Amino acid sequence: MGSKHLTPFTIVKELDKYIIGQDKAKKAVAIALRNRWRRQKLPPRLRDEVAPKNIIMIGPTGVGKTEIARRLAQLAEAPFVKVEASKYTEVGYVGRDVESMVRDLVNISVHMVKMEMMQKVRMRAEKLVEDRILDILLPLPQKIAQGEGENEDRIRRAQISRQILRDKLRNGELEDRMIEIRASDKFTPMIEIFSPMGVEQMGMNFQDLLGDMLPKRPRQKRVSIKEARKLLLEEESQKLIDRDKVIEEAIQRAENSGIVFIDEIDKIVDGGPNRADVSREGVQRDLLPIVEGTTVATRYGAVKTDHILFIAAGAFH
Repeated sequence: MGSKHLTPFTIVKELDKYIIGQDKAKKAVAIALRNRWRRQKLPPRLRDEVAPKNIIMIGPTGVGKTEIARRLAQLAEAPFVKVEASKYTEVGYVGRDVESMVRDLVNISVHMVKMEMMQKVRMRAEKLVEDRILDILLPLPQKIAQGEGENEDRIRRAQISRQILRDKLRNGELEDRMIEIRASDKFTPMIEIFSPMGVEQMGMNFQDLLGDMLPKRPRQKRVSIKEARKLLLEEESQKLIDRDKVIEEAIQRAENSGIVFIDEIDKIVDGGPNRADVSREGVQRDLLPIVEGTTVATRYGAVKTDHILFIAAGAFH
């Protein structure tokens, strides 16, 4: 369903299919989502003047708070991440810092955009995979492949044989046949990082970072044609998409359409002088600028949180 058709009435009607009651919550999230869509339609000079409204839901476990946010993200086809406030700690303590929720959102957004772009080039990738499998099953003689002086009859016979195999491949007659393929693997060395905060709190995943910089190592594998299709399809699709465009679109989508659901927000509320968790107030202080709007460094670049939709929820017993 296109975003322009997601009016508050339509959103509430869709949510009614999955969640019973909770009319006020449905209406609130529907209006918040629609306002973010309307902001993107404004001229750039006015767009930044529109202040977003985030939401806090109060209710016991099981009334549908999480499901409302999850279904909303599915309707809008927006990046969505669910986190628990009680799992975060103040900067300086052992544990996850609140900025990691934004990094998680961007990771999900990158994956979404990557899958969409790979789907767009799927037909081209499937053709390339088919040709690679045919080259393994029936490689063209070197001179024919290079167009050098072979007689026309031999060229024609090779092309006919290749077409017969192509038809069998397309009809699924060779799916169980075993072949050897060379599939690329990323070589990532074992790296141990000594840090009291851990890799995640340093704002990057060193394995992914080094994986993009280091060369890929082709590895010989013996697999069925059915399995080879899957392995080679992903490899060929990756070659056809523009990684920079994926990251650019993913960041834009996370900043303007992303939804972060913060559960158990009541667990970081001041519990009085006898509270056991000394870092609760620190988590609140760290969380406030994220929700109000700040810039978070991720391995894909800086991400602004000003217009991310934050939905907090808790029982508040």
